[in-house]
Amino acid sequence: MKVKSQAFVPPTARLGRRTFLKVGALALGGWSLADHLRLQAATENAVLKDTAVIQIFMGGGPSHLDMYDLKPLAPSELRGEFTPISSVVPGCHFSEHLPRQAAVMDKLVIIKSLQHTNPSHLPASHWMLTGYEGPPTTKDNHNPAIGAVVSSLRGPNTPGLPGYVAMPKQALLGGSAYLGLAHNPFAPDSDPSKDDFEVKNLTLADGLSTGRLDERQGLRDGLDFYGQQLQASKDFDGLDRFSQQAYDMVTGERAAQAFDLSLESPELRERYGNHSGGQGCLLARRLVEAGVTFVTVLSGADWDTHTDNFNRLKNASLPKMDSAISALVTDLYERGLDKRVMVIAHGEFGRTPQINKDAGRDHWPGAACVLFSGGGISTGRMIGETDKRGAYPITPPYSPGDVLSTVYHFLGIDYHHHFYDQSGRIRPVLQDGTPIRELYT
Repeated sequence: MKVKSQAFVPPTARLGRRTFLKVGALALGGWSLADHLRLQAATENAVLKDTAVIQIFMGGGPSHLDMYDLKPLAPSELRGEFTPISSVVPGCHFSEHLPRQAAVMDKLVIIKSLQHTNPSHLPASHWMLTGYEGPPTTKDNHNPAIGAVVSSLRGPNTPGLPGYVAMPKQALLGGSAYLGLAHNPFAPDSDPSKDDFEVKNLTLADGLSTGRLDERQGLRDGLDFYGQQLQASKDFDGLDRFSQQAYDMVTGERAAQAFDLSLESPELRERYGNHSGGQGCLLARRLVEAGVTFVTVLSGADWDTHTDNFNRLKNASLPKMDSAISALVTDLYERGLDKRVMVIAHGEFGRTPQINKDAGRDHWPGAACVLFSGGGISTGRMIGETDKRGAYPITPPYSPGDVLSTVYHFLGIDYHHHFYDQSGRIRPVLQDGTPIRELYT
């Protein structure tokens, strides 16, 4: 694994006179170690559960009808080409192209009755990632993504690591909105399946060494202060304790080791799959094991299948996610992390029951699936049912707010909490939703 520095992204004016530290640019994606430590210090007396979540986001809209909710008795123009196969749990069936997940169904729960009303990618993604439907033209977060809320209200489980990480990059609508840049995810912006995978911003700037930084002049050369200068002094003694701690983290090895995939066996890496989503899931396991609280992994698969749906799914997207999810779940259970770590996988909506003229399926928010594992839930079940076309739930539907409140509840976060934005307006964490009780019964 290579590590290099990158230019620091300055904080917003909202953060005022706070001191920001840059040692080879520590705040990729707007995450500031020094500011994060201030947050941590403000809640250092809080009792937090040592829990974590890995969210796999299948952006584009995975076809529920070709994964977990097949309709083999429907007409051919609805059911498609795939055949259902049995799983290790009697009565629970998967697509024939998800055999590895079928083999670990006893460790999974599939919710088949997720529903909302927006068929557009970005507003629907905003809804699934934040709990709030996005405006029609949204390209940025109007509300903070779940990982940013976790960063704000929980922070990391272990000092020296961020609370929120995105692999391999930040989701388009995975940002912090009014919570500020300090709660954007830390992201390597590099594909972990490639030989040249790099984790930026975890080493010192070129020409600097730890010994050099130990000298006051070296520190002045290595630190870059944005906004206001530190009071009247530029000496090391003038740094507040938060920037001092941030400096200590960068000169340590905890974060770099957590991102170092070379420490895993080739056999395990192969089990996850040599693609971005697979290696991203393996990195996510390393990160939550090390002390990160929330990791979002972009699946790296092609789910927006308006054309050639079945070939695209069976030849690429389904095998990739089959290896990644099955390996992650198995790995967490084998390491005894299944009670402490929750896995959740979903997209922004499902696909149409009707196959279109291009052998594809179009956007469909009327029904979709969500996969859960770990987190102490009662596994080995499929929850909810759709009609015979797979168009709408015939059991009570679950909303994006239900899904997110379930995750917040597991993390011990009050999903009724209210923030205040820059204008002083009250902003609830969620506008609706309650935890899914069926996961625990």
